[in-house]
Amino acid sequence: MSEAIVPVDAAPARIKRPFLSPLNKRRLQNFRANRRGYWSLWIFLVLFVLSLFSEFIANDKPIIASYKGEILFPVLVAYPEEKFGGFYAVTDYRDPVIQDEINANGWMIWPPVRYSYQTVNNAIPEAAPARPSWQYDATKRCNQYPQGAADPACIVGNWNWLGTDDQARD
Repeated sequence: MSEAIVPVDAAPARIKRPFLSPLNKRRLQNFRANRRGYWSLWIFLVLFVLSLFSEFIANDKPIIASYKGEILFPVLVAYPEEKFGGFYAVTDYRDPVIQDEINANGWMIWPPVRYSYQTVNNAIPEAAPARPSWQYDATKRCNQYPQGAADPACIVGNWNWLGTDDQARD
């Protein structure tokens, strides 16, 4: 007796299903037809992704600093002030003494907005709450700095873009 060897499939052929069911395709088409809702979703998603990187957009600490040949990430790690020749446990990078020390022995890269939600701005041109900085001319905006409009600290990064609250916070 001779028996023929018949190959047996180990698994039945998979049926390829579409990514979206016809009902979900119709729902997506209806959502896309609502232009206001569709664009609102994309604007919300862009703002959400930007908020994930908010510490790199507005912060009172540098993003990256080099001090005596060592690369530091103050936005991610809290370094004590004694590392830069100070005495306090928390470093105030906006302090001119600390800035001069770091700039003399290295460099810093700051975020575009140099304020945190709790940073008090002592150099606002009028009593708090103050108007946004872009509404002042350069001499009025920088009159609280020691050198006035020529002061190196009077830069766009130190502007209060939306003004200050009643406690002079940005």
